[in-house]
Amino acid sequence: MRKISSTTWIFIAMAGGIALGVLAPDIAVSLAPLSNIFLRLIKSIIAPLLFATLVYGIAGSGNPKAMGRIGVKAIVYFEIVTTIALFLGLGIVNLVQPGAGMHLEVPAGAEKIQGSSMSLASILEHTFPSSIIEAMAKGEVLQIVVFTFLFGTACATIGTKAKSVVDFCESLAEVMFRYTHYIMLAAPVGVGAAIAVTVGKNGLAVLKGLGKLVLTLYAAELFFVVVVLGAVVMICRIPLRRFYEAVKEPWVIAFSTASSEAALPQALQNMEQFGVPKHIVSFVLPTGYSFNLDGTTLYLSLASVFVAQMANIPLTFGQQILMMLTLMLTSKGVAGVPRASLVILAGTLASFGLPVEGVAVIMGVDALMDMARTSVNVLGNCLAAAVVARWEGVDLQKA
Repeated sequence: MRKISSTTWIFIAMAGGIALGVLAPDIAVSLAPLSNIFLRLIKSIIAPLLFATLVYGIAGSGNPKAMGRIGVKAIVYFEIVTTIALFLGLGIVNLVQPGAGMHLEVPAGAEKIQGSSMSLASILEHTFPSSIIEAMAKGEVLQIVVFTFLFGTACATIGTKAKSVVDFCESLAEVMFRYTHYIMLAAPVGVGAAIAVTVGKNGLAVLKGLGKLVLTLYAAELFFVVVVLGAVVMICRIPLRRFYEAVKEPWVIAFSTASSEAALPQALQNMEQFGVPKHIVSFVLPTGYSFNLDGTTLYLSLASVFVAQMANIPLTFGQQILMMLTLMLTSKGVAGVPRASLVILAGTLASFGLPVEGVAVIMGVDALMDMARTSVNVLGNCLAAAVVARWEGVDLQKA
């Protein structure tokens, strides 16, 4: 029994959760507290782990200029890949047209999700924290990263006077990794409960009405992983087998919980063991959670045009391009938590005069789609850390 890997246990728990959700939905739904407790424990890791690893990574490198260079490279890579994801989603939804022939009908009792369009100014303003305590309490990952980046740079600049602070952060990071290890022992239970609740609430029948949309998204995400990310792996000469071993467990956690935050601690640790230097992985991964959501950006472009098709509202090519440009900005604010992208989708629909009721229709299968897009987000961020490391001259073949 002890020889079974944690990843295998998680897959077993997923299968058990699906079976329980189908055979005993009432019991499955009652397991929601177990899933919620696991996710709450995971979220308790995020703020101290990000603070400790990023401060130690920046100050430990002793070179603020190097961190600035890494930041520029990471942002350039993020923008290239997410733009490809957006236009891939746009191309596939126009090719397959999953919403054609459907009629937009809001289910009785369904709540409308009201979204508001976000301007570039509001996004930039929200990036900077007024209080790091408040940012940590609310789980504002990007605000934590901004504060910690400046704090770590200050520690690196003053040198030996900050040694005690840097040593504390190194120790705190090690403690949080051990804390993460303890929490992950409960991962099969938390993951199994999450799957059971999802299937118990919606049943497998959720695929009937909106099955074409779900299948289109999964096909698009698979194409993106195999073709786009696969090309990146080959171009950057990243060892595929070792990379697979490093990302498989974070990917499974992200897929089963539909939460990028749940996979972050394991992803940080695994990518460092893969050979990505600590100062790179501790900066690129958290930053990517706001700027490199490949799966989510692909979904947003696909879902927004799907609603237009479902409502029989034709969109010109120019309108679709303008919508993509809007999504390129608003998707940067998507939090790494389940279903956060629905708010962004609702805001985009409202901005372009499309019926926000379409979001209520999509909600029926959003849990299934969220699993796909979140797992691709995590995979894309892990690859981004490896790409930036190779760009910095790190030989991952020998790591």
